[in-house]
Amino acid sequence: MSAPEVITPEVITLGCRLNAAESDRIRAMLGERSDTVVVNSCAVTEEAVRQTRRAIRRLRRRRPDARLLVTGCAADIEREQFAAMPEVDALVPNTDKLAPQSWNAGHNAAALPPVKVHQGASTEATARTRAFVAVQNGCDHSCTFCVIPQGRGESRSLTIPQVLSEIEMHLDQGTREVVLTGVDVTSWGHDLPGSPKLGALVGDVLRAFPQLHRIRMSSIDGAEIDGELEELFAGEARVMPHLHLSLQHGHDLILKRMKRRHSRQDAIDLVTRLKARRPEIAIGADLIAGFPTEDEAMHQANLSVIRECAVVHGHVFPFSPRPGTPAARMPQVDAATIKARAADLRAAVTKSRADWLGSLIGTTQNVLGENDGTGHAPNFAPVRLPQGVHGGDLVPMRIARIEDGLLIGERV
Repeated sequence: MSAPEVITPEVITLGCRLNAAESDRIRAMLGERSDTVVVNSCAVTEEAVRQTRRAIRRLRRRRPDARLLVTGCAADIEREQFAAMPEVDALVPNTDKLAPQSWNAGHNAAALPPVKVHQGASTEATARTRAFVAVQNGCDHSCTFCVIPQGRGESRSLTIPQVLSEIEMHLDQGTREVVLTGVDVTSWGHDLPGSPKLGALVGDVLRAFPQLHRIRMSSIDGAEIDGELEELFAGEARVMPHLHLSLQHGHDLILKRMKRRHSRQDAIDLVTRLKARRPEIAIGADLIAGFPTEDEAMHQANLSVIRECAVVHGHVFPFSPRPGTPAARMPQVDAATIKARAADLRAAVTKSRADWLGSLIGTTQNVLGENDGTGHAPNFAPVRLPQGVHGGDLVPMRIARIEDGLLIGERV
């Protein structure tokens, strides 16, 4: 007689690193044996919502007998749409996604095996290498294009003891790198006694865990970087030289219409200051193509800010109007123009990135191995691991060449 099929839970993650961190915790709460599958959704763009729907349909075809639950921003913001899908058994609100009772769980999460999370930009079972720690959730700002506050609510912070406790758990499991993440991570602390700044939290983490090899920040708002955090980016070796800015655009009038709190020059000045003190720092940026009222001159300003801020890690989003946002009511750019401008931005980032990767040939990089045969340098440059180097290994490598966008070299 054949053995019965083992039923395992599954979490499909779309969107941001905060979702990835929350998916880790959801999977732990589901227990070792469960017929529950979860889609942790994203609503940042119209395309993200479409991808969520596709993921639900694929998952239902693959797991026809499972209990399929949907959570995340799309499930909150477009609740009626997802509730009407025949593949979906139930929705779990974002505010309840980290409550064990939401998943009918009665298991000891700490005793469960490493989490297996599926995400387009992440590897599986990251616990050995990199841990995402969500120190903040929600957002108090009102950017005119953004629907996320509707799904995440007001900004709220973990306390320093809570953050340290979670990091300690990951370090006990062998994690070599911690990524601090959130919806608006640089607003961390404003709701805590004394309103501490994010730099104070990072400093406390570094002091509490001298054994922590690397700490990395997720996307941050340059307008909210406090003095202590800027000092750590500029001079602390364990803070990775990788700054991903929530830049959004390179023209001041568009930034104003977006209700962003920085100017083009603010972003350039920040990058200039940091690179003067730490030349190896790599800059990433989120950029929106075709925001309402954007003309050709504004698009050219968006292109040129890639060069002036030396953007080598670029996330380009074609503008899509989100329900209930002010930008959805502004004069729209036609779809073909948006598509062409997004392609221009991606091409500019691709060239900037290729030049940057080429500049790393001949350098020695300390590479943290992932579980898929690749790894990342401190500046988040992708590296192909040499034979004998595995996920979780932290090794110095001499970079010799580039193949298929990956740095290639030998262990030294």
